[in-house]
Amino acid sequence: TIIVPFGAGGALDLIARVLADGLRSELNQTVIVDNKPGASGLLAMRLAAAAAPDGYTLILSSESNHILLPLLDSKVNMDVFKEFAPISLSGEFQHVLIVKKDMPAANVHELVDFLKKNPGKLSFGSSGVGTMAHIAGEFLSKETQAGMVHVPYRGSPAAMNDLLAGNLDVNIQSMPALRSHIENPRLRILAVLSAQRLKELPSIPTMAEIGFPQFILSSWMGMFGPAALPADIKEKLSAAFVKIGKNPELQARIRAQGIEPVGSDSASFARYVEAEAKKWKAFVERTGVKLQ
Repeated sequence: TIIVPFGAGGALDLIARVLADGLRSELNQTVIVDNKPGASGLLAMRLAAAAAPDGYTLILSSESNHILLPLLDSKVNMDVFKEFAPISLSGEFQHVLIVKKDMPAANVHELVDFLKKNPGKLSFGSSGVGTMAHIAGEFLSKETQAGMVHVPYRGSPAAMNDLLAGNLDVNIQSMPALRSHIENPRLRILAVLSAQRLKELPSIPTMAEIGFPQFILSSWMGMFGPAALPADIKEKLSAAFVKIGKNPELQARIRAQGIEPVGSDSASFARYVEAEAKKWKAFVERTGVKLQ
């Protein structure tokens, strides 16, 4: 079973289903994707941490669940470095700043001006408390003193649907969730949060190139097991995910969802998670972003 902390249709759910197919072939085992949204990912994390350490229950987690939420919410009361065993970095993906169609802003600078002139009157949506979309939205709200109201959802698609309906003003949306809506006239794409422009959106500038270098924010997802997972089982699973990451067919399916496949081994993933924890701790301290 691969537990996913969000509902169907989001970035983690999309890649989990591709990885499940790969794992079925590599291990000749039945693999089930189990969506467990709730409590901003905590429900899924606690289920995975408490699972038997036999390799049969894994969780596809992200920086939102594993790094940001424990860092920003003292009530989380989870030490992810003691409760989980990193197995493999599965993929990386980017985010985009979008607004509803009738927002009077054709670019980021006009949006910033509008936010500054309308404190407390606008809303932004996210896929949950402590997610990248939430942190980026709070940061934008703080920088513009807009006092935007945060509206958390149980996943990216729900936030997208409300923005398309005009019920949300602003959303930081993942590329995997945005891909099928790129040409939708009910939204406007203002910028990408990646370090470079995205090939899917060559005409859309990065936040950095229009004067907001602090808005270079990207996401990752990776496979974890319970902390007591025996070394031989962890390495067997890690080797399977490394092979999956090199499979051209599966790579193409992952890239088709707007995600760059990785498939690292467990040791390099453990180092990666430690580096991410340090990076985000510094970001939070530097920006003063807090959960509202």
